[in-house]
Amino acid sequence: MSKELNEVKIGIIGLGYVGLPLAVEFAKKYPTIGFDIDSKRVGELNAGKDKTLEVEDDLLSSVTVTNFSEKNPKGLLPTAQSADLADCTVYIVTVPTPTDKHNRPVLTPMLKASENIAQYLKKGDVVIYESTVYPGVTEDECVPLLEQISGLKFNEDFFAGYSPERINPGDKEHTVAKILKVTSGSTPEIAEFVDQLYRTVITAGTYKASSIKVAEAAKVIENSQRDINIAFVNELSKIFNLLGIDTNEVLEAAGTKWNFLKFKPGLVGGHCIGVDPFYLAQKAQEMGYHPEIILAGRRLNDSMGKHVATEVIKLMMRKDLKVIDAHVLILGFTFKEDCPDVRNTRVIDIYQELKTYDINVDVYDPWANPIEVRHEYGIDILSGTNVPNLTEYSAIILAVAHKEFASLEIQKSDSQVVFDVKGILDKKLIDARL
Repeated sequence: MSKELNEVKIGIIGLGYVGLPLAVEFAKKYPTIGFDIDSKRVGELNAGKDKTLEVEDDLLSSVTVTNFSEKNPKGLLPTAQSADLADCTVYIVTVPTPTDKHNRPVLTPMLKASENIAQYLKKGDVVIYESTVYPGVTEDECVPLLEQISGLKFNEDFFAGYSPERINPGDKEHTVAKILKVTSGSTPEIAEFVDQLYRTVITAGTYKASSIKVAEAAKVIENSQRDINIAFVNELSKIFNLLGIDTNEVLEAAGTKWNFLKFKPGLVGGHCIGVDPFYLAQKAQEMGYHPEIILAGRRLNDSMGKHVATEVIKLMMRKDLKVIDAHVLILGFTFKEDCPDVRNTRVIDIYQELKTYDINVDVYDPWANPIEVRHEYGIDILSGTNVPNLTEYSAIILAVAHKEFASLEIQKSDSQVVFDVKGILDKKLIDARL
């Protein structure tokens, strides 16, 4: 096994929030090709810049190379040319797995990546998938494509593995190497090889699952479980609001019990928790089972943006503030705090609901890229270091807990509503929170 590891050349397909940090770790020990279809992204990486902020520029520059040689046998070569993958022996797929507007799984990125790899697949090669999917996608959807295009036979000529990503965007403590990694392979020998390969870069260790399907299922339920737990506290926040009880205070009191799960209410977006449960639900429905709890949790969490907007409108009316043509400020647009990722952010739901009341809505986020927001959501946001004049707005909604917002000088008054979605402001300064 050690001899095989010494001969490994790795190809990472997809250099986003998941692929790049993983590629950097492998590049410290192995020759690593990082492929992405976005040539602009590749250009930025070759210049030592990571717009996702997952990898420090100094670290990225230290591992990036333009070629491999005996004197320079390892490192990361970012490229937009798929032909550069030709002599890799291990391929790792880290592309997105989104859903469409009807919340149905979209496997196109994974299938396109598989087609790309199949052009260069050779005897003895191993293809490992990290993208979150429902159980069976690797062996039932991707492998047949690899066989068809390459002309090679699965588990005789080439092999497969699955090792679900566990990246937490923006988290500088739980980085890729510090998170225990689940691994699996299509044969016992390949399962061991995949496990040993990851073990060389994952300092937190690995857990070898009994099969690829088990590893796929383990990943998809991780996020489904979090989604359901958050949905529960979101529902509690609605109930306690009707009862005139502060939800955060209730959770703090209940949290004194050792086995109470400490989840907080809020918006549930991003590329994982707000998407992955639909993958499991889709597969369950294909098998003739209607998943009630999973889908109920999704419905409730997806309703929270509209709920926040409605509560703000009610508060404005109670203060006798004009609603139509009012000016409202939303603080934060990314799907989570201290991170530039705007994928599947549910802050857009607050914005769109407020607009139905003919309200003028400004969004300020010092972390989000305005060009990306305009491209993905068709709205313009305020950015930069200068916070808008808070006194100009009839309502302020703190939607994302960026560190910059914790010290804002907000004063409670009869002429303004302050709604704290994240519960980070002093309770005395706000009108309401989830």
